[in-house]
Amino acid sequence: MFTIGMETRDEYMSYELAKGALTLARDVMLVQRGENVVITGDSCTDRRVVEAVAGAVFAIGGQPTVIYYPTAPNSCVEPCAPVAAAVAASDVWIEFTYSYVMHSPCFRAALAAGCRYICLTGMDVMMMVRTISNIDYGLVIELGETLLRQVQAADEVIVKSAAGTNLRGCNRGRKVRLSGKRATEKGYPVMLAGQISWCPIEETIEGTLVFDGALWPPLELGRLSSPVVLTLKDGRVEDIRGGHDAQVFKRWMEGLNDPENMYRLAHYSLGFNPGVAAITGRIVEDERVFGCIEFGIGSQGKSIMGKEWAAAGHTDGIVLHPTIVLDGTVWEEEGVYLNPEVRSICRKMGIQGY
Repeated sequence: MFTIGMETRDEYMSYELAKGALTLARDVMLVQRGENVVITGDSCTDRRVVEAVAGAVFAIGGQPTVIYYPTAPNSCVEPCAPVAAAVAASDVWIEFTYSYVMHSPCFRAALAAGCRYICLTGMDVMMMVRTISNIDYGLVIELGETLLRQVQAADEVIVKSAAGTNLRGCNRGRKVRLSGKRATEKGYPVMLAGQISWCPIEETIEGTLVFDGALWPPLELGRLSSPVVLTLKDGRVEDIRGGHDAQVFKRWMEGLNDPENMYRLAHYSLGFNPGVAAITGRIVEDERVFGCIEFGIGSQGKSIMGKEWAAAGHTDGIVLHPTIVLDGTVWEEEGVYLNPEVRSICRKMGIQGY
């Protein structure tokens, strides 16, 4: 199976795609008979995925409305008025657009109106099969609940990596969010299975953060060819250095003209989807490489349960094979969880090495 690019044949993995589409509509977004489900995609979206999900929604009694529009040059850009109006009137919104509009005004309005939302930016057939069709969704949620409980119980969190990451922060009672769960709450955004997210007290976050897996946006990046090195103090990026990829990222950040909020570290996220073993260049999939840690920079919503602010954009970067130390105890070492309870669930999932 390919790890990058897109297999374009319509019949490619069609049965597996149908299974994943039904799981997404029925078991993750919990679509009910008569609900209005808006599915958005842009000109970069794999329409086979969109049509499969729309068909699944209709088959279980929902009312699918599919909207395609041109790909925006950046994420978090407010779409045209008809798109914004449609999502605000939806019961469920499934976003497949490459340039996602999460964190934009229409996103906030849709949540305020009670919409159940999921961001699946860049998802194609292979990604859906790997991350939804081929996994035990309930077992991944169980692992997420366990990780959440253990991280939330810790105060000091130190993240290190062989690439040079050495970042310290303190939770001080901050809550942790299981973002990869079922859409049981109105007005709440969920994400693909295999992720928990939180933000330590912002003023305590300092040190060096090295993205060595993926970084997106800007649209020119994705899978990294060279590390991007950030220096942080008081929860803010103070310096960006490295090779070509770092310079692309630095220019993009500067081009957003938002020195106040765009350089704020928004969240930490642990990735643990058993279907994702390597970086592909699709950020929603890359954030869930099993054992990785991801960091968001820029806009932050209230779902993280920390501070909330709006910025000109949002970007996510991946640290591969991290070592995570919770209150002085090595909890994960070079991408492998050491906690016995976590390891037991990993064995049930069939994760190699556990």
